[in-house]
This record gives sequence, C-alpha cells and structure tokens, in this order.
Amino acid sequence: MQYDTKSKDFKNISEGLIETFKKAGDESVKIEKKGLKINTKEDGSPVTNGDLRVNEIICDRIIQLTPNIPIISEETVDLKKKNTLNTYWLIDPIDGTKEYIAGRDEYTLNAGLIVNNLPVIGLIGVPKKNRIFYSYGKNNSFLLENNQVIKLNCKKKTPSNEVIALTNHENPPELILNKLKEFGVTSFRKLSSSYKYCVIATGEYDLYVDKVRANEWDDAAGHAIAESAGAIVTSLDNKSFEYGKEDYKNPTILIRRSKNLNA
Repeated sequence: MQYDTKSKDFKNISEGLIETFKKAGDESVKIEKKGLKINTKEDGSPVTNGDLRVNEIICDRIIQLTPNIPIISEETVDLKKKNTLNTYWLIDPIDGTKEYIAGRDEYTLNAGLIVNNLPVIGLIGVPKKNRIFYSYGKNNSFLLENNQVIKLNCKKKTPSNEVIALTNHENPPELILNKLKEFGVTSFRKLSSSYKYCVIATGEYDLYVDKVRANEWDDAAGHAIAESAGAIVTSLDNKSFEYGKEDYKNPTILIRRSKNLNA
C-alpha cells in the first residue's frame, strides 16, 4: 500500500514531535527515579514500565500527526509476521534499556520515519544529557540543547591528528579491530545506544563500527539524523542499505563522519 507522504511537510512533522520527546524524556527519568518495574521479553532482553510509557507518549503523538502511516515499535511488533511495508514509522522507545536500568545517561528515545524504504525523519532524545536531535532531510539535521538549536554538519571536533571511534564492544573481535586499523583509529570506546549516530553528526566522534545485526528500529532515527548531517551510513562492506526488510534485520553497521576522517 502507498501512503500520501509527498504532501506532508517533513519539517512540521519532525518539529511537531520535539515537545513530545521532551515530555517522554522527562517521564523516563521520573519513572526511573521512582524505581523501575522490569520484565523479560521472549528474546531474553529486558523491558521496563519506562519503555512502555515512553512508547505510549510517542505513538499517541505520531498518530495525531500522521494518522495514515503505520507504526512499528520494538515493544509491540509481531516478529512472526513478515514486514510488507515500505512507508512506516519505526519506534524504539528506549534504546539502551540496560543503560537505563543501570541509571546511566546514554540511553535514547527514538522515532524514525521511513518513506519508500529510506529514512527521511529522525528524532532522538537523550534525556539525561538534555539533548534532542532531529532531522527532516539533507542538510536539515539539528541539535536542541540549552534552548538553542544547532545545525549539524559532521564537522570534525576531534583533534586533527586523531581518529576517535565508537564500537559495540569494550574488547572488540578481530574483524572489528581490523576495521579500526583500516581507518587509522587512534582510540575508541564502547557506546551501544543510538546516541552513537548523534555524536558522529555533531563531529564529537569520527567513526562507529559494529558487526552485530541490529533491528531496523535500532537504526532508523539515527540513520536519518547522521545522514542528513552529512555522515555516510553503510554496512561494513560499504553497501548502503534500505528499510522494509521482511524480518526487520539490518546488516552490520559502519558510520563515518566523512570520507576523510582526518579533516
């Protein structure tokens, strides 16, 4: 089924979610302070009452803004059903649930709009850092911080003689270590949540390398934000990837701030 999204104003949709992300982020912090209720999903991963409440807040607002576009959320998706959509929202209410449970500050709230298999809008809230990232197309990627809107362009903020990377591992496997060497990485640290896309879009990091096959909702919002800022998002073998896969599984991930990581 095709949805009429050309007539929609992506800018208005993206900006129309900012207050919702503030509210959902505040709620996630409040719930964590009160004490989380934690359950285990069928796949063995944890889910909390915070995940579910954030999901509800974000989805309610998206339904108001785009009533004709289906929503696929990590917390409600039926993985037994094959995905046949090419235009839909992907929601990961809290990415980094383990971080969230541990009281750390790099968990994120995520919504990405896929149109014709490509990410066109991304929103990521990072409540404990008081940062909201949003995008709605090429050269339109932004950070809202301290009531200021900063346009993102992936401009290098790391030292000129260093390439600083992120991975999904504290002790990466050989394949990842080899990739880090290939790109001349001088140091790296672990960052698992979608915040990795954001700090590459800001230029705070140069590269992310990961061989874990994530789900589409793990990547959609960040992919839109980083790519709209000028980053290059591919699989480890430099292939671009589209959304709308039957099983929602994304390939390996490589995020580069630019072709030349030293400039």
